[in-house]
Amino acid sequence: MKEFELKYGCNPNQKPARIYMEGGADLPLEILNGRPGYINFLDALNSYQLVRELKEALGMPAATSFKHVSPTSAAVGIPLSDRLKKACFADDVEGLDDSPLACAYARARGTDRLCSFGDFVALSDVCDVTTARMVKREVSDGIIAPGYTPEALEILRSKRKGTYNIVQIDPDYVPELQEHKQVYGITFEQGRNNFKINRELLSNIVTENKKLTDEAARDLIVSLITLKYTQSNSVCFAVDGQAIGVGAGQQSRIHCTRLAGSKADTWFLRQADKVLDLPFRDDIGRPERDNAVDGYINQNEEDVCADGVWQRFFTRRPEPFTVEEQKAYLASRTGVALGSDAFFPFSDNIERAWRSGVKYVAEPGGSIRDDAVIDTCNKYDMVMAFTGMRLFHH
Repeated sequence: MKEFELKYGCNPNQKPARIYMEGGADLPLEILNGRPGYINFLDALNSYQLVRELKEALGMPAATSFKHVSPTSAAVGIPLSDRLKKACFADDVEGLDDSPLACAYARARGTDRLCSFGDFVALSDVCDVTTARMVKREVSDGIIAPGYTPEALEILRSKRKGTYNIVQIDPDYVPELQEHKQVYGITFEQGRNNFKINRELLSNIVTENKKLTDEAARDLIVSLITLKYTQSNSVCFAVDGQAIGVGAGQQSRIHCTRLAGSKADTWFLRQADKVLDLPFRDDIGRPERDNAVDGYINQNEEDVCADGVWQRFFTRRPEPFTVEEQKAYLASRTGVALGSDAFFPFSDNIERAWRSGVKYVAEPGGSIRDDAVIDTCNKYDMVMAFTGMRLFHH
């Protein structure tokens, strides 16, 4: 296929729209079902690069959930505990423990379920039946993978009344070294960001504590590769092989850290007994449960425990999850990794990170206030590596 005509571009008024290869080569992908749009392809191609690099760096199957050209989460295929399965709404999945790819997807989709609503999924490996069954029951716009087993493809093709977007990409495709884009009719050219993120990148540890465990190094790599495909400025919290809080596209780095930290806090609080034991009505769907859980934890738009409200979601009125209880629960969290796509200009970022259990940090370094940032890490006995590499993505 030389080109694919899109219904429209970013918005319905932006026509005509298409994807094609400069020079007339064949596209390195095949549309197996549906009709993906402009933003779908932006999500698909960015997300596939992310999981491909995670697989290459860590040697494990990887998955990500993308929305508006940034990941809500990304993860590798580490088995889930029973508590984690329940928090990810995956405790009823047959064969989950037997499929590392499905474990990666359960983690990636289960991390930030509100932001993953209507996502685009990317898989590093051939999609199997277990993963396809999980994808089918979620609200999602499409999926990209290097292949699909026949039964998995059949399952996915039945999604959304047969219109679900399914893209297969050539795993051997290598893009040109130079890339181009146009803004306001002006063409930009730059070399592709082919920088490799691996354990060696974390060797320049600048803090007094230099004990970087293999697990922490893995989580920092997950964080940094996730940031490589996140709209900047960006910060990413990660633990247990998955990104648990992504702060994307903020002009101030402390706002990135606060946003990512609040998402990480919500992720941890989803695993508290009070949340796992919420008495949902049987007729409440998964998206409505997501909204109710978020409201229960963050007490935002409406009080889901209030009289006249709780009856819509629960069989009985839940006890509120108080701020004091949440603080006590979060105080026990530790061992979290934090990556930043550029240097931290102030130590307030470290102060905020510590409140969400951060123990390990990776950032480029190079700020005139590096000493203050290092001192704050030392105050909390954190391990921080200067990577020397910025990861801006736009």
